[in-house]
Amino acid sequence: MITIRIRRFHAARKPSEVVQEWAVEEGQTLLEALTFIKTQKDPTLTFRSGCRSCVCGSCAVRVNGREVLACAYKPKEGDLVEPLRFAPVIKDLVTDQNGGFDTLRRVKAWLEAPVADAVVTPEEEKRTEVQSDCILCHSCYSACPVFETLPLFAGPFALTRAWRYVADPREGDAKSKIDAIQQNGVWDCTLCGECTAVCPQGIDPKSDILMLRTKSTQMGHMDPTMGSFGSFGLDF
Repeated sequence: MITIRIRRFHAARKPSEVVQEWAVEEGQTLLEALTFIKTQKDPTLTFRSGCRSCVCGSCAVRVNGREVLACAYKPKEGDLVEPLRFAPVIKDLVTDQNGGFDTLRRVKAWLEAPVADAVVTPEEEKRTEVQSDCILCHSCYSACPVFETLPLFAGPFALTRAWRYVADPREGDAKSKIDAIQQNGVWDCTLCGECTAVCPQGIDPKSDILMLRTKSTQMGHMDPTMGSFGSFGLDF
């Protein structure tokens, strides 16, 4: 047996946030451990799960400050399990993820103006295949340090999805998508790579954001901080 700790939250209770310890079987997945606690020890423990096969992304949590899928992670002695960051906690390990989904609408993450006669070659399809594998687990949002200071940031998976459609030869108005990610978007990323490190699908949002920056400059946009430096130089 090993002991894991779970940070729990309930708005109606005082104190609203506590850390509880539980003894669970070693070698099982975290999701199995959470299910054991809920069915055998405390039915009020609240968490999300779905496919149990690393496909739906609904069971994403943080363990020792790192985002993981509970159905894949095997806990170790003393692990601290917490909800994802930068989203309101509904109860225990369940967060309100509507804010993340809203960013997909803000960046127009869909085929907006399809070109009727466009043909997607196998090579072009391969180019955005990985980006299409996103399971919307929100791990990259929780890991992103930009949200600490910029809550309106579009975020990693929205920008990755934007690149997926900007690069799609069937999209006839890629510029509208590029225009939509200039504010609180592509230039606000710090390129730290935390999103890439925690993605369970092996997606690289940092690389996608760099490509969006290149496309942005090609379409007449520029890094606003570079504009500030230029003004400073002229004033000087």
